[in-house]
Amino acid sequence: MINEFLLDKMKDIREEHDIKQKDLAKKLNVSQPNYARWETKAKIIPLRKLNELCNYFEINMDYIIGISNKKIKMKNNNVLDKKIIGQNIKKIREENNLSQKEIANMLHTTQSVISAYEAGKTLILTAFAMEICLKYNVSLDKLCNRK
Repeated sequence: MINEFLLDKMKDIREEHDIKQKDLAKKLNVSQPNYARWETKAKIIPLRKLNELCNYFEINMDYIIGISNKKIKMKNNNVLDKKIIGQNIKKIREENNLSQKEIANMLHTTQSVISAYEAGKTLILTAFAMEICLKYNVSLDKLCNRK
C-alpha cells in the first residue's frame, strides 16, 4: 500500500503558513478532528479535498503528497473532472498493456471499480491514484489534469 513517507508534508505546509488545523479544516469545510486524521495518516485525504488543499496553498499535489521534492506554484482554480481523470487512468493502463482486471488486482479492488473510474462515473480514491502514480511513475497532478 501507500508508502509511509507519503502525505508527510501536509502538516509542514500548514505550519509554514502559520495556519491552525481548525482554521484550515474550516476552509476545507471539514471538522478539525477529520482534518487531523489526514495529517496523522489515520485516514487518507479524499482526492477532492486534496485538490482543495493544494488550490488553497497554490501548490502541486506531487509535492504535498511526497512523490516529488519540487514545490511548484500552481494556480488555485484547479477543478477535478472525473471524466478526464478516467481517460488518464485508461491511458496509463493501456500504455502499460494492462487489462482492467490486472490493474484492479494490483489495487485490490474489482474490475467494475476500474471501469467506473475510466468511464468517469466515479472519482478515483486517493490511495488508488497514489498507487498508480508510484507504480507507473506518473505525476498525480498530471493524472488529475491540474495545470
